[in-house]
Amino acid sequence: MKLIDTSVLIDNLRRDRYEEGSISIITLIEVLRGIPPRKRGKAKQLLEESFDVLGIDNKVILKYCELYTSLKRRGLLIPDADLLIAATAIANNLTLVSKDKDFERLKELGLKLELREGR
Repeated sequence: MKLIDTSVLIDNLRRDRYEEGSISIITLIEVLRGIPPRKRGKAKQLLEESFDVLGIDNKVILKYCELYTSLKRRGLLIPDADLLIAATAIANNLTLVSKDKDFERLKELGLKLELREGR
């Protein structure tokens, strides 16, 4: 199974392509904030019907804290939203599909990553 990152989901939407997988609640929020308010409700419904939306549970919170601490010690922090998405993938034993190379630094911390061209 895979967790589709915001960059890949947006690219797929622009290309009118569907890809099976899960998305993080963070990805849902990031996509919806870019949609005009009058269309957000329908877009939210369609995304929730199309993907398993994974929330932030205790496993994700603890994994996020572990990742944050490790990256901070090395001076390699990434944005919190990305760190939460990565923590969601690790906590749920999913491969993260992304175009964002920042995620590569999390592979040694347990992130399974499928990096796609772009960004």
